[in-house]
Amino acid sequence: MTVQDHPALIEYPQRAWLGRVVPKNRILSSCTQGRRVRDHFTDQVAQIAWQYKLAPETVNLPATPAVTEIQVFRVTLKGSDLDQDVLRTIDRAIPSPLIFELVHGDRIKMVAAYKRPAQNQKGETDPGRWVVGNYFETSWLPESSIRQPLPVALDMAGLYDKLLSPLVQSKLTSTSSDAQERALNASNSTATSYNMPANAGQEAPLSLEQRIAMTEAIAVQQKQVDRIKARLGREKQFNKRVAINAELRDAKEKLQRLRDHHERTE
Repeated sequence: MTVQDHPALIEYPQRAWLGRVVPKNRILSSCTQGRRVRDHFTDQVAQIAWQYKLAPETVNLPATPAVTEIQVFRVTLKGSDLDQDVLRTIDRAIPSPLIFELVHGDRIKMVAAYKRPAQNQKGETDPGRWVVGNYFETSWLPESSIRQPLPVALDMAGLYDKLLSPLVQSKLTSTSSDAQERALNASNSTATSYNMPANAGQEAPLSLEQRIAMTEAIAVQQKQVDRIKARLGREKQFNKRVAINAELRDAKEKLQRLRDHHERTE
């Protein structure tokens, strides 16, 4: 895959087009995070546009309790950086899942967090409250990149899964500090921990939430491997290097088990 062809870049149907500019003040009116986030809006964001509304009437897919609509927001930036609290503020202001297209100059980046309705004490969905997870993003791509057709899905939840999966895959690819590992390990998937089941043989495909959890676990373990490598590089005493090498070997084995498990469940 070249930079001119990325599965996260979607050619959304024309009947889903809105193209409405969203005043930043409208978003900030619901912001409770103080001056710092407001300054980021001023310093980093040139314009916010509600580009597409993916809904049963625009994509011909039935709604589900968790996903009735998906909004696509285009955020034009003043520079190449954007604080994620800006995206989180937008997410919290809009009561449905969001896919962001960040644009700077002639480049574009896709960003989204897994977003789901909160549940009440009875375990019932509460559409008035939302849980926003960690953000996943692609690298910067030429805006002239080839866009892919809208993924085939059975319902809105399935479409949301298909739209998020390439972003989750990009997350895992970018966590590996070894170029060879990056080439060999492309993945799909946000919680902060993931425990592999004991019966790690032939396993059923994971749900979106499970893939996200696994991806986060792999990212955490990759960082642990990198930290141990850095300690090994600084250590001069032979006996301590031996101990760190053993620790590094164990950490690498755990990382490989997570990756192998991901491949079996992909």
